Amino acid sequence: MKILRLISVLALILTVGALHAAIDTRQGCLDPRFRTLTVDVEGISMAPPIINLGAGDRIVITFDELSEDHSYLRYSLLHCNSNWQPSQLVESEYVTGFNQADITDYEYSRGTSVHYVHYSLAIPNQDMAPLVSGNYLLQVWEDTNPDDILVQARFMVAEGGAAISGDISSITDIDYNGAHQQVQLCVSTDRGQVSDPFNDLIVKVQQNSRLDNEVTLVHPSRVSGNLSYYEHLNPLIFAAGNEYRRFENSSVSFPGMGVYDIEYYDPYYNFTLIPDESRASVPYSYDQTQHGRFKVREYNSANSDTEADYSIVHFTLNAPHLEGQRIFIDGDLTNRRLDQESEMHYNPATGQYEKALLLKQGAYNYQYLVYPQRPRESATSPIEGDFFPTVNEYLITVYNRPPGARYDRLIGASRLLFNH
Repeated sequence: MKILRLISVLALILTVGALHAAIDTRQGCLDPRFRTLTVDVEGISMAPPIINLGAGDRIVITFDELSEDHSYLRYSLLHCNSNWQPSQLVESEYVTGFNQADITDYEYSRGTSVHYVHYSLAIPNQDMAPLVSGNYLLQVWEDTNPDDILVQARFMVAEGGAAISGDISSITDIDYNGAHQQVQLCVSTDRGQVSDPFNDLIVKVQQNSRLDNEVTLVHPSRVSGNLSYYEHLNPLIFAAGNEYRRFENSSVSFPGMGVYDIEYYDPYYNFTLIPDESRASVPYSYDQTQHGRFKVREYNSANSDTEADYSIVHFTLNAPHLEGQRIFIDGDLTNRRLDQESEMHYNPATGQYEKALLLKQGAYNYQYLVYPQRPRESATSPIEGDFFPTVNEYLITVYNRPPGARYDRLIGASRLLFNH
């Protein structure tokens, strides 16, 4: 009897643990057939995917399927807390209508070596719309297999009840015009909306949409009335990094920016990029970039969404082998995932790190991140270097979670740029 009772207790513990285990809600294409996921505010490109609740804004999500024919795809919305894990709300509390719908907007590629189907959908639409603020994960699957998620896209819905002001300085608590930038924030909230700003606010800060160095703050430095100040906090000191690298593979007829050579091996065009060098010891040079984003573009096309081709892009990095460390390609081109798909591999025969990615024609930003980094060293410093004048983009999101709340309200969002 004692053994049976022990087994029951262990089973209960395992069940509870499974229910609370974190699930992978990172954005990306989870099946290799699907590529080039974009998540934008309708009519606005190169901006964080955030819309205001009830304001008429829409999120537009697009992606491709490498296929001769379209699939019968469906999608649903999952409401998440500030850490992008499922909230405690049931579907009827966060979305109108029935939380499943077909993706009916698709087009076939035209005049391309690689055949694909281009899908598009917008939220909110006549089938569903978010009812509350917060983080949303849109998940796509084939109609016959709802448990196999093919594509995941993140976006946010804000209430706009909090005003965020801030400053970014290269004069930090650890160096003066050196290798870092420090963020200072002030969040203004309505006392009737947030009863206890010191304990009920969650502030997230992202640098250039990166997930690996995202900062979470659960208490301000001080509170004065309805103003919450986040000042002289060590987590808000970011390695400055460097401007993103760029290349363009928008034409198969001539090499674009950063391209060394173009060759065709059926069925792919192969773009070999000019080999990259470490910039850690090279003086900083300003270059206007899109902070890791990309734009699909075919040089002679009237509609790049369906006329841009897929090509294999070959990256090489001239760097000595970093024993015990891994180098990743960071940017929206790899969905900000530091995994096998984005990891560079060292080739002893060439003395270079190498990687080949299947990418749609366009203009791309990228950088190299090194993990695990050495003590007191940022992920950017070994290859890219850290330079205080770097123009970084910081996204600040403010959530409200009072005691007993079942979800995190997104009450404010703001984007700050460092201008040296």
